[in-house]
Amino acid sequence: MLPQRAKNISPFIVMEVMEKAAEMERQGIHIIHLEVGEPDFDVPRCIADAVQQAYAEGRSHYTHSLGDPELREEIAKRYAQEYGVKISPDQIIITSGSSPAILLTLGVLCEPGDEVILSDPGYACYPNFLRFIDARAVRVPVYEEDGFQYRPEEICKRISEKTRAILINSPMNPTGNLLSPGVMQQLAQFDVPVISDEIYHGLVYNGRAHSMLEFTKNTFILNGFSKLFAMTGLRLGFVIAPQEYIRPMQKFQQNLFICASSTAQRAGIAALRSAGPDVLKMKETYNKRRKYLVGRLQNMGFDIKVIPTGAFYVFVNARHLSADSYQLAFDILEKAHVGVTPGIDFGENGEGFLRFSYANSIENIEEGMNRLEKYLGRQKMKI
Repeated sequence: MLPQRAKNISPFIVMEVMEKAAEMERQGIHIIHLEVGEPDFDVPRCIADAVQQAYAEGRSHYTHSLGDPELREEIAKRYAQEYGVKISPDQIIITSGSSPAILLTLGVLCEPGDEVILSDPGYACYPNFLRFIDARAVRVPVYEEDGFQYRPEEICKRISEKTRAILINSPMNPTGNLLSPGVMQQLAQFDVPVISDEIYHGLVYNGRAHSMLEFTKNTFILNGFSKLFAMTGLRLGFVIAPQEYIRPMQKFQQNLFICASSTAQRAGIAALRSAGPDVLKMKETYNKRRKYLVGRLQNMGFDIKVIPTGAFYVFVNARHLSADSYQLAFDILEKAHVGVTPGIDFGENGEGFLRFSYANSIENIEEGMNRLEKYLGRQKMKI
């Protein structure tokens, strides 16, 4: 008999789209992947060299459970330079990607039955982390006309004695939008910690992303190297936490994960010290793709009320095509051979939307849009 928590975990639908696409590819069908939220770039040369050097120097053993001291110092310097905030390296725990950072954070904040406020739509896996620890997600709808910003008055209605945190993600998956400094300032006024997922920081094309540390010390910062530095396979993340939580989080880390990969941590040091020019080139490429994708979608009749300026996603309202985004996404995959993610993956308020990722070449995005345009033309002919 499966325990209830195992039964309650919902599938990650984007992975099911990818798996169906892979099945079609094995049959010889060419698929354009616009569903995948993974950089299509290889790691910068300086990062690859650092991995090789780490192996050559025998740096393949356990590190301190909090992480390599050099890497923690570099992260503290980066946050001081980027955001003007002072944090101690002793407030940082290095993790095997940002997902363990989420689990460590929720583990020290929540008892079974406690609540965490999440946006709807929002990253699909957050509610499942909460289900895993027997806590509960309280979803707050966010709307396209607001640029998917939290409305603080809606949070007020949902805060209770069981609320342990408000979780934010800016730039946001799935929308690509950023929270405004004004909204972040208002969130800092609530008497609960703010968990700020900053994994897409650095991938911003107009203005800049703000760290929650600029507004309050009562925050847990989740971040990592996967998106900005194209290091998804190296599995390297971190959490910045108030000092009083570090020791219990460290004990979780010691028992659950031991430590992050020692070689990946050396790669992280190289990324922070030397990969700036490579990141700039990747950002310029993403921005060209973003502008092209948004323009093509608008020309096809998709109404994008607030243009996304971060991450590598465009989240579009497709309710004029179908109220069932799951069926629509798989129909597009079957008939147009283009992978897109259904909005229902990100919450009930995402139903009727589709997420397009521009973490693919401009040539593939162009071909994907051409195929989608033909698909939409055939749908109109049926009507």
